[in-house]
Amino acid sequence: MNKYLELIEKIHTSPFRLTFVSSGGGTNAISELLKVPGASNTVLESYIPYSKESMDTFLNKTPDHYCSLETCLSMAANAFKKSKEIDQRTKTRYLLGIAITANLATTYEKKGEHKFFIVIQAYNYTKYLECYLIKGNRTRKQEEELITNCALSLLAESCGFEFDLPKIDEEIKINKIEAEKSWEKLFNNKVDYISNNQNSPELIFPGSFNPLHEGHLKMKELAEKRTGMHTTFEICANNADKPPLTFYEIKRTIDQFQNDESWILTSAGRFSEKAKMFPNSVFIIGADTLMRVFDEKFYKNFKDMKDHIQRFNDHNINFLVFGRKVGKRFISLKEITIPEVIKDRCTGFEEGTFRDDISSTELRLTKN
Repeated sequence: MNKYLELIEKIHTSPFRLTFVSSGGGTNAISELLKVPGASNTVLESYIPYSKESMDTFLNKTPDHYCSLETCLSMAANAFKKSKEIDQRTKTRYLLGIAITANLATTYEKKGEHKFFIVIQAYNYTKYLECYLIKGNRTRKQEEELITNCALSLLAESCGFEFDLPKIDEEIKINKIEAEKSWEKLFNNKVDYISNNQNSPELIFPGSFNPLHEGHLKMKELAEKRTGMHTTFEICANNADKPPLTFYEIKRTIDQFQNDESWILTSAGRFSEKAKMFPNSVFIIGADTLMRVFDEKFYKNFKDMKDHIQRFNDHNINFLVFGRKVGKRFISLKEITIPEVIKDRCTGFEEGTFRDDISSTELRLTKN
């Protein structure tokens, strides 16, 4: 007898539809949903990016760690994005993205912890579950069963049903971050951006700020001295070529800023879009980012790139460019080939004025 049968039948008759992605474990949860009649009412698509190469392709980036809450959040955000793309008739409030990543028992003894993460991304909340298992307490089959139980319990709650979590010796931690109404409006394209400051931004510092560090603050200080303007940090919540930010990530990023610091949250993934949104602005930018702005591979073709770059002239946009370590080399503005049409719009800070090789990625890896 399938102990999940009654629950899954309820899920399949509910209005909710989802994209399910699982890696390293949790595939049994997908199987349980699919083998009960009516699965096509619920499951829009499922992914199992099992290899590192497959996960990199699914996320369009290489994660810091393949089994982590951070990676699971990106997986769920991408799954929710795909649900919206696949099913444009169902109301957004009935669409979900669910992701699982796990490090479980296998044929050899693993050095790392046995753990799993489950994230559900909805239109107005991010919910995550994390659990660290006692190694050797369970077989692979038992660990998979535990994940299936937890995943279906979270999914049931999202669909308005109850299904108890299993009782185990280890702690099962669950957290839910509700979206603010303004965040919902941004994700539904009802507003272009939201901000904690009523003034129009003039000096804009785009970035993920995961985490915000001393290098960012030094760049901000030097840019303000150069321009006499007040910095506004810009966080892009819905990047075109990366998974959107979950509400957990948005809250975590915004909470880093002090009360006297300004921030804006946008869906403007390209600098040409930011230019249109904030005309007559100065952007603080790293040399590595500027190199990508002038890289044809990020555009349809060379003409498309030229059209996007011309918008910096159309909207009177200027750039303050800070040197960055790219690979083993320190790259500054003078080493970048700038299209003549906007060359005068770029001002560089040389290595003698500013150099900070630490990156947010390195800080995350050190922390973990």
